[in-house]
Amino acid sequence: MSVVAEPAVFPISSNRSNRQAGVQQDVEKFAEAALAENKREGLWLAVRARWVALAVIAVMLPILNPHWDVLYYIASLGLFAAIGWAQLRVGKAGVSRPELFLMFCDLALMTFLVVVPNPFAPGGWPIGMQFRFNTFIYFFVLLSVATLAYSWRTVIAMGTWTAGLWAAGVGWAWFQSDGYVALAERVRAAIGSDARMFAVLDPTTINIPARFQEIVVFVIVAVTLAVAVRRSNALLVSHAGIERERANLARYFSPNVVEQLSKNDEPLKQVRIENVAVLFIDIVGFTAYADGRNPAEVIATLRLFHERMEREIFRHGGTLDKYLGDGLMATFGTPFAGDCDACNALRCAQAMLDSVDELNRERKPRGEPPIRISIGLHYGQVVLGDIGLNRLEFAVIGTTVNAASRLESLTRELGCAMIASDDLVQRARAEAGSSNADFADLVPQSPQPIRGLERPLGIWTRAGQVS
Repeated sequence: MSVVAEPAVFPISSNRSNRQAGVQQDVEKFAEAALAENKREGLWLAVRARWVALAVIAVMLPILNPHWDVLYYIASLGLFAAIGWAQLRVGKAGVSRPELFLMFCDLALMTFLVVVPNPFAPGGWPIGMQFRFNTFIYFFVLLSVATLAYSWRTVIAMGTWTAGLWAAGVGWAWFQSDGYVALAERVRAAIGSDARMFAVLDPTTINIPARFQEIVVFVIVAVTLAVAVRRSNALLVSHAGIERERANLARYFSPNVVEQLSKNDEPLKQVRIENVAVLFIDIVGFTAYADGRNPAEVIATLRLFHERMEREIFRHGGTLDKYLGDGLMATFGTPFAGDCDACNALRCAQAMLDSVDELNRERKPRGEPPIRISIGLHYGQVVLGDIGLNRLEFAVIGTTVNAASRLESLTRELGCAMIASDDLVQRARAEAGSSNADFADLVPQSPQPIRGLERPLGIWTRAGQVS
């Protein structure tokens, strides 16, 4: 691995408003996909809610009307259940014309049942009596179920169609001549000149003002629910975008750091100087290993290696700064300094060595060559902050980064698997929670000159791995 002379940067944007348009589009697509999934789940929930509501109504109707003619309405509930099943079959996120047609059938069937008298009812009643049982309230059941599908347009359409169908049904009833004029006259004679009382008690009246009031109230409720559903959609999209960002953060930070970032109000773009532990790791001789091998095999080996190394970084509270081909860079103490950053880095490096030993034991029975790694660790001051103009990226800059990279390269010369600077070891010893076991495998070496540093750097080494 060559020495890193340029700033170390990991691609985490610190300000969503400054992201590139392509990144924002990806987030929006992710959010829209989440919304579509929720709409599909909402449709299934809506159909189940419909079936439950129909079952409740089927039990309630015989209690309210304990006569055989109620079976007409109970049988009609089966049609509503069938329409719900059909909606589940053809429904999808976005515009679905078959689903809209079935919704219109729902409302048309409801209007027919409410306006047209029951053909099996004994005797005959004026059509106006159909409006005396407040059956319009059943339209609200359909409306409430529609809100579960997460589509504000569906709710608006239902409000509009219900108003139109109800107006048409009322108009049809108004123009019917049901031959009950004599009955109306007898009621008028009994009441006398009180016109308002007659309007209430006349069994033949349609009561247009009351029907108009039903339409207005229903539309108001539908619009209100549509606004609520649309706001819920916006919140859902926003939440999905946040979850996407959290998932992206989780690719670089340990879970506890992601949790802190999600709660942190301070922007990462503030430039500051912090003491940070830096770790570089590389596969020794990977170029020779990859030469002549199947590319799929090479990539599979890299993925398996990076997966294990990434797991150890996160397990020890580190931050995955970047992948470097067959190696990677990690930092401990970014974006927030901790109490055990140096000790965590040291433990992570040793855990990486142990993990590769385990991997080699798994590879040996398959006849695969062992993987050898080299690790460099240093602790010191770095500059943290955003760099870039259009795309802001969080940077870890300083001689500490370069020194850690050069310590990793020095492992070849000294024939060891890991080199940790004396600065990191002494810092780790001073941190709370460290123990003698953390340093048992380390061997002190004479100070080494490191390019970029004014004085030789004291180092500690650890021997190679199991082959």
